[in-house]
Parts: sequence; structure tokens; C-alpha cells
Amino acid sequence: MKQRFWNCLTLCLTLLIALPAPSWAAGYTQTKYPIVLVHGLFGFDSVGPVDYFYGIASALRSGGANVYVTSVSAANSTEVRGEQLLLQVKQILAATGASKVNLVGHSHGGPTSRYVASVRPDLVASVTSVGGVNKGSRVADVLIGAVPDVTYNVANAVSGLISFLSGSPTLPQNARAAATSLSTAGTLAFNSRHPQGVPTSACGEGDYQVNGVYYFSWSGAQPYTNVLDASDPVLALTALAFNGAKNDGLVSSCSSHLGRVIRDDYALNHLDEVNQLIGISNLFETNPVTIYRQQANRLQGLGL
Repeated sequence: MKQRFWNCLTLCLTLLIALPAPSWAAGYTQTKYPIVLVHGLFGFDSVGPVDYFYGIASALRSGGANVYVTSVSAANSTEVRGEQLLLQVKQILAATGASKVNLVGHSHGGPTSRYVASVRPDLVASVTSVGGVNKGSRVADVLIGAVPDVTYNVANAVSGLISFLSGSPTLPQNARAAATSLSTAGTLAFNSRHPQGVPTSACGEGDYQVNGVYYFSWSGAQPYTNVLDASDPVLALTALAFNGAKNDGLVSSCSSHLGRVIRDDYALNHLDEVNQLIGISNLFETNPVTIYRQQANRLQGLGL
């Protein structure tokens, strides 16, 4: 009996050792290259105590990652934002001594990151697009045709205020250019110049690696996820623009595809994807912070 006990104990310990490291294990998110987070439209690095990537940077750092949160124009064209991001990437590399970075972009941050990887692939190890507008947004299409000029002026003022509050008051704002970049026609033109990782089929995967850069994407597909989240009714309304196609409230699942598609059907909406508002998301889905940690560990496994 005693021998059987020790045999069972040995077997259990062997199985535990063989299991994958849990997401809270030390070094779980420790990538070779720094992780650089890139915000989307009307985004920021932080305003007061609120981070755009709410609780995500600190969670990645707790597992060993070297994380930087960038700040580009809250509203402007993909190319303008991309040049701003490129400058910050160079500054991060100079400060850290690293040779490359892992870019993680949400929403408009996806194509913004893709721009940098396209023009300077030697500086980028990977691009992860989160709810990225990689083939346009029907919401942007609708707004371009319906929004009067005065609305763009208001949007520019709001964008300027966001940048001011986040400590970047000199960044130029151009809401009309942002809307054009995020439209179906605008992204089609952008993709013709920067096609890396973009699927050639309507809803497939793109190349996993181009010019030494790895491409990934994931997104949500449930616009309304939590009755306590004040932003959910707005996203449920904007979701109507997609005529029933799977979407996160602002971007269709197929449009979010880039490179290797990790998942495009998390029960999360566009703001849940960055753990907003202030951590309120779907209680019955994987926590958004966990998804970022899993991606960091995936990059680690690839030696990135």
C-alpha cells in the first residue's frame, strides 16, 4: 500500500512538472525584445490615473516584460501616426540597446504599427493587431458620408484635448484624415502600399512572417458584454452598421485579420480589447489582460 502511494505521488509530480507554465509564473511574459503598445483613434498613453491599455502594461511587466506605451496623434492619418510611432521606436531602441521591438496595436494602432514594420522591418520583430482596422470599418464608411464639417472640427478639438491631458500637446490632429484612413477605401489604398500580413482572401489569414517580421491578430465579436459598462450601448448601436456580420462594435471580425489569426471571436467588444472601461468586461470570457499575457508568452516561445 505504501509503495502504491509513493508511485502515485511520483506520477502526479511528474505530470505537474510536464504541464505548461501558468500565466502567473515568473518570466512568463519576458520577451527578448521590448513590447511597445500603440493606442487607437482618440487614444492616449495615460490620462491621470487611467491608462488606455488598462492594467495591461503592469501585468506584462509583472511577468518580466520590458514594456513601453507610446503616444501618437489621437486622430490623424495612418502614415502621420506611423511616422510618429517610428520616431518613438527609435528612441526606445536607443534607450534600451535592443535591436528590435514587438509592436502591439489596438484599433487604428494596428495599421499604425504595420506602417512602421513596412518601412523599417529591421526594427520590428513582430506586429500584433488587436481589433485592428486592417480592411476598413463600416462605421468609418457611414460617418464619412454623414458627418458635416463642423463635426470634424469638434473631433479635432477633442483629440487635441486628449493629447494635452496625456502630456503630448504638440501632436497634430486631423479627424478627417483619420476617418479616411479607417474607411474601406482608405485601408484598401494603404494596403496596396503596405500589404505585409494582410489576407488576400476576404476572411482568411495573411502571411505569418514577412521580411523577418511576424504578424498576429486577435479580436472580439460581441458588442454588448456587460450591463455595468456605460460604453456598451453605444457599441451595440454602432454594430448595426455591419448588417449582421460578426464584429466588436467598431470593426468586423474579418477586417481585423492580420497574419496568424489567434482568434476573432472572443466574447469581447472593441473597448474590452484594451480592458476598458476601467476593467469592466465580459465576466464569462477570458480576461483581456490574460490574452495579452498569453501573446507575450507566445512571442517568448518564438524567441522574440
